Amino acid sequence: MASTNQASKRVGEHPFLRWINLRSGEGNRTFWMFAFYTFTSTGLMWLEACSVEMFLAQFGAANLPLIYIVSAAIKIGLGWLYSELQRYLPLRMVIVAIALLLASPLPIFSLGLSGAFGNTIGQFYALQVTVFAMQLWLEASHVLNDLNASITANQLFNIREIKRTYPLISSGILVADVVGGFSLPFVLGLFARDTAVSQVLLIAFAFMVVGVIILCGLSHTYQQSFPEGRRKREEPIAEHSTTRLRGQTRRYMRLLQIFFALAQVFLLLVEFQFLTQLGRHSGASVQLGGGEVAGFLGIFNGSLGICELAMQWLFSSRILDRMGVFRSLMLLPMIVIAFTGVSIAGMSSVFLSVLAMRFFYELLHYTLLSGSVPFLFYSVPDHLRNREQAKVRGIAEPISTAITGLVLLGLGRVGANGIGVAEQNLNLGLMILFALGWLATIVLLKKEYLNLLVLNAGRGQLSTSDVDMKALRQKTIETLENPGADEDKRACIEFLSQIDGKNAAEVLAPLLLKLTPELQHRSIEVMLNHPNPAFLNPVKSLCSQRPEPEVMAVALEYIWTTGETTAFSELRHYLKPSQPSIVRATAASLILRQGTMSEKAEATYVLQALLTHKQMQERVIGCRALGGVVHLQGLRLWLKPYIPRLLKDPSIEVKSATLEAIAATRSEEFYRYLLSGLYCRPTRPAAKSALVRLGDEALPRLIRLADDVERPPLVRSEAFSAIGQIGTPEAIDLLISRLVTSWGTTRRLLLRILLKVPNERGIEAVAERLGRAGIEELIEQELMFMGQIYAALMDLIEDRVRCEETKLLRAALEILPKDSIERLFLLMKFLYPIGSIRVAEFNFQSDSRAAIAQGLEILDSTLDIASKRALLGVLDRELPMDKLQSLSSLVPYTPMQPDARLNHLLELRHFISDWALACCFHLSRRARWKNLNPDAIRSSLRHPRGYVREAVLSYVAEQYPQQLGRVLQGFQNERDPIVAKQVKQMMQESEIILPEEISRVVPRHPNLRVI
Repeated sequence: MASTNQASKRVGEHPFLRWINLRSGEGNRTFWMFAFYTFTSTGLMWLEACSVEMFLAQFGAANLPLIYIVSAAIKIGLGWLYSELQRYLPLRMVIVAIALLLASPLPIFSLGLSGAFGNTIGQFYALQVTVFAMQLWLEASHVLNDLNASITANQLFNIREIKRTYPLISSGILVADVVGGFSLPFVLGLFARDTAVSQVLLIAFAFMVVGVIILCGLSHTYQQSFPEGRRKREEPIAEHSTTRLRGQTRRYMRLLQIFFALAQVFLLLVEFQFLTQLGRHSGASVQLGGGEVAGFLGIFNGSLGICELAMQWLFSSRILDRMGVFRSLMLLPMIVIAFTGVSIAGMSSVFLSVLAMRFFYELLHYTLLSGSVPFLFYSVPDHLRNREQAKVRGIAEPISTAITGLVLLGLGRVGANGIGVAEQNLNLGLMILFALGWLATIVLLKKEYLNLLVLNAGRGQLSTSDVDMKALRQKTIETLENPGADEDKRACIEFLSQIDGKNAAEVLAPLLLKLTPELQHRSIEVMLNHPNPAFLNPVKSLCSQRPEPEVMAVALEYIWTTGETTAFSELRHYLKPSQPSIVRATAASLILRQGTMSEKAEATYVLQALLTHKQMQERVIGCRALGGVVHLQGLRLWLKPYIPRLLKDPSIEVKSATLEAIAATRSEEFYRYLLSGLYCRPTRPAAKSALVRLGDEALPRLIRLADDVERPPLVRSEAFSAIGQIGTPEAIDLLISRLVTSWGTTRRLLLRILLKVPNERGIEAVAERLGRAGIEELIEQELMFMGQIYAALMDLIEDRVRCEETKLLRAALEILPKDSIERLFLLMKFLYPIGSIRVAEFNFQSDSRAAIAQGLEILDSTLDIASKRALLGVLDRELPMDKLQSLSSLVPYTPMQPDARLNHLLELRHFISDWALACCFHLSRRARWKNLNPDAIRSSLRHPRGYVREAVLSYVAEQYPQQLGRVLQGFQNERDPIVAKQVKQMMQESEIILPEEISRVVPRHPNLRVI
């Protein structure tokens, strides 16, 4: 509870963080990452403006394709260098080295432009080489800078944090466009015309060095976030993937690579057309070193940056939500087609058309396209996602850059003088052709995305977030309309109901007549969760065709639940004996809701006949019909004599249906039967479902049962599970409050329940209530507890205490670290991607050292907690002494005598298992240790587990026989038969007479007082 209060206080101390949707502990990392990205991007933006001006002046836009070709090789080479550096350096050093590498050529470029090389001929060639190298370095730097920032952010933030923080971090490049763009003309004006560009490059170098310093500080401050290993290994590919899933994934990934390759092609084509027209338009006004083009580009980039910021913060997510991901992406090729068509038709100045095309294309490219990347990779299986993203960025984009450069270089030969009308028209025509191909790719990509999405949904491998709703609805319609297995169709309906249940009727209602009876029944059940009168006609049409009785019953419920003007008198037709039982029961329950007095009397008679019917199935139908009745006081009074009799019915189905009816009718006087149903295995699922149906109303009763340590552990666990399935904020708060005060199997149970709460609401609530620091504190508690157990295993060795009880205690203690490791993995799932932690956990369950090493590598690459080294050391070592050495920073080991160590264990009695506690007393009795903590003895005598009380009584009888009589007085009403038998035997052996027995032997007398 203390941790919870502290966490709440921490959140309350940072209202600004909450306003920008950040959690406690994320602010510093986000700010410094934003600062690093902004400073580095500002330097690169100034380098770009200067480089473009000098390149247009020296070589002209016609030679840009050559830059594209050569830069593609440089990008691939730098990507290879990035990968190879990780073989020899830790990742935290690699990112700093790469950031420094990006900045290092700028002073050389400044020197080359300043004319510091010998005679005029030397200056001319130095200038040519410098300008060409600047443009090459610029093309490669953007990719490497984005990759460096992305990898650093992935290490500093877990998957849930990065959803909140990365949009703010990525805004750094947009802020750089705004601030750097508008300030560049002013900075250029501070220097002489012939030295302005070289001076600006030095200032850009200073900005990038500041970024390097920030990144260096980040990597040092949060060094636990970076793996110490020299290179990450790929997560093992799941062997259980089916052939169908692999084939679907391969097709989707091929289309995805084509999509991103074409996105890169268009980025280059639009840039080429823009710079070509800019070079022609500026003409003779561009003087070497003048800075006119650089100043224009600065203002253009600044204006574009403002619009990009507004688009990303205000409109991007709304457009993606309203239009869907794929329709939004179609805007990019459509913009290219529109403006290119205007240019070819001569309806506007080519320069203005290309200028507008560049503006709008980049606006959408860096907002809508960048924001869609998580969606596009979302349906790819976890073990392929990172690798495929690396392929797209490191291979597909550079190769498409090189091919685009070759094509443009070939087209450049068409113009008579380098830039001719024929070449211009060919370029524009080529853009339209590629745009049409891109549109076709998006259509095919959408189809494969949906196929893979539904396939993964059927396999239970998708959660209910980050899915394109419009695309899913369309795929649902296609799946349900076309021939196929009912299993796939049902999975599609279930997935739709989970993520978009409110609007599911829009998809399902028009398709009812085309579905099988089982799917019709399930579809109407989904529609009943959010009834809408707009979809009454399709359901009525289904009823007119006399469907299966189960379908007819649920259809009637939908019609009379949804229809505002429906006459309940029409339902009397369905009460006739000629109708199926389930239809009559449904009609009766509907009439009892809003019918007239005479109609309710007739419906009551029908239900009474069903509830007292000789056939078990009829009684079950009657009870289930009661489950659909709104809780009415009159109905509860009518039901009162029936419920006790139905609960004694020999049929488990009747009992279960009765429990559901109690919850449906809100019969509070019978709620005790719901709790009693948890004790019986056959009725447990129905009782639990009924309690969940009661919602928050059941929470006080459930939490009392769950907190009662005297109750059977299985019943307590079912009560906690029911609270988790209720899933309201109040229920989740109850679980979290118990999480921080519980231990052992109870904490493990609570962690599992919170992880299972739908839509990760349990995970988010724990992060909100406890904060990252609170979860890390729970992890450290587990590690410290493991340290205490390993210390006990070191001191309580059989050589020092030779008896069978020592073996029993050691065996009980050896299980405890395994339980702690299981809880550690559960806690890690609250901070990191569940898939990665699950794979690592699976590897640690193997006996193979190679598999364990792979699990360690995954955790080393994933974890960023302060106790990371201690945790990995415990998992990696085999001997208790080695594990203790790894935990020395948390739990320093001091050797103790066996009796002292056991006394120390008893101080931790609330943390160790019940059996281990019992073994402590068995060993103490055998070893004749009398110095045990009295508080531990007294509290253990009241322990809820009988075998613990038995062990303590045996110890007291052996070591303190003179106190045994007084102790046994507290066991007069012992419920555990084994302990009761032990107490009776001890009394006989010791000839102890308890006060109750004295009263039986000594005659009662008014003046006799028994003390």
